[in-house]
Amino acid sequence: MEIRNIEGLSVAQVKQLVNEGGRFVHFPYTISIVLMTFKRSSSIYFVRADENSFKYSYKHVGTNLVLGWWGLPWGPIYTIGSLYHHLSGGKDVTEAVVSQLIQHDPEANTSTYAINDLVNPNSNSSSNTTSSSDSPYNIPRN
Repeated sequence: MEIRNIEGLSVAQVKQLVNEGGRFVHFPYTISIVLMTFKRSSSIYFVRADENSFKYSYKHVGTNLVLGWWGLPWGPIYTIGSLYHHLSGGKDVTEAVVSQLIQHDPEANTSTYAINDLVNPNSNSSSNTTSSSDSPYNIPRN
Protein backbone atom coordinates (compact mmCIF):
# COMPACT_ATOMS: atom_id res chain seq x y z
CA MET A 1 0.00 0.00 0.00
CA GLU A 2 1.36 3.40 -0.94
CA ILE A 3 2.03 6.04 1.73
CA ARG A 4 1.34 9.57 0.60
CA ASN A 5 2.36 12.94 1.99
CA ILE A 6 5.75 11.90 3.45
CA GLU A 7 7.87 12.54 0.37
CA GLY A 8 11.31 13.88 1.27
CA LEU A 9 11.02 13.20 5.01
CA SER A 10 13.43 10.96 6.90
CA VAL A 11 12.14 8.39 9.38
CA ALA A 12 13.38 10.59 12.24
CA GLN A 13 11.39 13.55 10.87
CA VAL A 14 8.28 11.38 10.50
CA LYS A 15 8.65 10.15 14.10
CA GLN A 16 8.98 13.76 15.28
CA LEU A 17 5.84 14.80 13.37
CA VAL A 18 3.93 11.83 14.82
CA ASN A 19 5.04 12.86 18.32
CA GLU A 20 3.66 16.34 17.57
CA GLY A 21 0.25 14.87 16.69
CA GLY A 22 0.55 13.66 13.10
CA ARG A 23 -1.03 10.36 12.16
CA PHE A 24 -1.31 7.85 9.35
CA VAL A 25 -4.82 7.07 8.14
CA HIS A 26 -6.55 5.32 5.28
CA PHE A 27 -10.12 5.67 4.09
CA PRO A 28 -12.30 2.64 3.40
CA TYR A 29 -14.78 2.88 0.56
CA THR A 30 -17.45 0.62 -0.91
CA ILE A 31 -18.32 -0.19 -4.50
CA SER A 32 -21.49 -2.19 -5.19
CA ILE A 33 -22.82 -3.83 -8.33
CA VAL A 34 -26.30 -5.31 -7.71
CA LEU A 35 -25.46 -8.52 -5.78
CA MET A 36 -21.74 -7.93 -5.37
CA THR A 37 -20.23 -5.48 -2.90
CA PHE A 38 -16.52 -4.69 -2.67
CA LYS A 39 -14.81 -3.10 0.34
CA ARG A 40 -11.57 -1.34 -0.53
CA SER A 41 -9.14 1.00 1.19
CA SER A 42 -7.43 4.09 -0.09
CA SER A 43 -3.71 4.64 0.06
CA ILE A 44 -2.30 5.56 3.45
CA TYR A 45 -2.08 9.31 4.02
CA PHE A 46 0.06 11.13 6.54
CA VAL A 47 -2.07 13.83 8.16
CA ARG A 48 -0.05 16.43 10.03
CA ALA A 49 -1.29 17.78 13.35
CA ASP A 50 -2.42 21.09 11.80
CA GLU A 51 -4.25 19.50 8.82
CA ASN A 52 -7.80 18.33 8.32
CA SER A 53 -8.13 14.83 6.87
CA PHE A 54 -11.13 15.80 4.72
CA LYS A 55 -8.87 17.08 1.95
CA TYR A 56 -7.66 13.47 1.50
CA SER A 57 -11.00 11.71 1.98
CA TYR A 58 -13.47 13.72 -0.11
CA LYS A 59 -13.06 11.62 -3.29
CA HIS A 60 -13.60 8.42 -1.30
CA VAL A 61 -16.72 9.91 0.33
CA GLY A 62 -18.01 10.63 -3.19
CA THR A 63 -17.28 7.06 -4.28
CA ASN A 64 -19.21 5.76 -1.27
CA LEU A 65 -22.20 8.00 -1.88
CA VAL A 66 -22.43 7.26 -5.61
CA LEU A 67 -21.39 3.60 -5.86
CA GLY A 68 -21.67 2.10 -2.38
CA TRP A 69 -25.41 1.73 -1.78
CA TRP A 70 -26.46 -0.47 -4.68
CA GLY A 71 -25.47 -3.98 -3.54
CA LEU A 72 -28.00 -5.74 -1.36
CA PRO A 73 -27.76 -6.48 1.54
CA TRP A 74 -24.13 -5.46 2.25
CA GLY A 75 -23.86 -2.29 0.17
CA PRO A 76 -25.73 0.00 2.57
CA ILE A 77 -24.13 -1.63 5.64
CA TYR A 78 -20.56 -1.29 4.36
CA THR A 79 -21.24 2.21 3.03
CA ILE A 80 -22.46 3.44 6.42
CA GLY A 81 -19.40 1.88 8.09
CA SER A 82 -17.09 3.55 5.57
CA LEU A 83 -18.78 6.92 6.03
CA TYR A 84 -18.34 6.59 9.79
CA HIS A 85 -14.58 6.24 9.30
CA HIS A 86 -14.54 9.27 6.98
CA LEU A 87 -16.40 11.42 9.50
CA SER A 88 -14.07 10.31 12.30
CA GLY A 89 -10.98 11.35 10.32
CA GLY A 90 -10.03 8.04 8.72
CA LYS A 91 -8.97 4.67 10.01
CA ASP A 92 -5.85 5.25 12.13
CA VAL A 93 -2.90 2.96 11.28
CA THR A 94 -0.15 5.10 12.82
CA GLU A 95 1.38 2.44 15.07
CA ALA A 96 1.71 -0.13 12.30
CA VAL A 97 3.17 2.32 9.78
CA VAL A 98 5.70 3.85 12.19
CA SER A 99 6.79 0.37 13.28
CA GLN A 100 7.29 -0.63 9.64
CA LEU A 101 9.21 2.57 8.87
CA ILE A 102 11.53 2.07 11.84
CA GLN A 103 12.27 -1.51 10.80
CA HIS A 104 13.29 -0.41 7.32
CA ASP A 105 15.12 2.79 8.28
CA PRO A 106 18.29 3.02 6.16
CA GLU A 107 19.89 5.37 8.71
CA ALA A 108 19.46 2.96 11.63
CA ASN A 109 22.46 1.02 12.88
CA THR A 110 21.41 -2.59 12.41
CA SER A 111 24.89 -4.14 12.50
CA THR A 112 24.25 -5.33 16.04
CA TYR A 113 21.15 -6.22 17.91
CA ALA A 114 20.57 -7.00 21.54
CA ILE A 115 18.04 -9.49 22.77
CA ASN A 116 18.17 -10.12 26.51
CA ASP A 117 21.62 -8.47 26.61
CA LEU A 118 23.06 -10.85 24.00
CA VAL A 119 24.96 -9.36 21.08
CA ASN A 120 24.81 -10.66 17.53
CA PRO A 121 27.73 -13.10 17.12
CA ASN A 122 28.08 -12.15 13.45
CA SER A 123 28.89 -8.60 14.43
CA ASN A 124 32.50 -7.55 13.91
CA SER A 125 32.54 -5.08 16.80
CA SER A 126 35.44 -5.23 19.24
CA SER A 127 33.11 -5.34 22.25
CA ASN A 128 31.72 -8.66 21.09
CA THR A 129 33.09 -11.37 23.35
CA THR A 130 30.34 -13.92 22.78
CA SER A 131 31.50 -17.05 21.02
CA SER A 132 29.29 -18.92 18.60
CA SER A 133 28.89 -21.74 21.12
CA ASP A 134 27.49 -19.31 23.74
CA SER A 135 24.91 -17.89 21.35
CA PRO A 136 21.33 -19.15 21.45
CA TYR A 137 21.22 -18.74 17.68
CA ASN A 138 22.65 -21.22 15.20
CA ILE A 139 24.32 -18.66 12.95
CA PRO A 140 27.43 -19.87 11.14
CA ARG A 141 30.49 -17.65 11.21
CA ASN A 142 32.18 -16.67 8.00
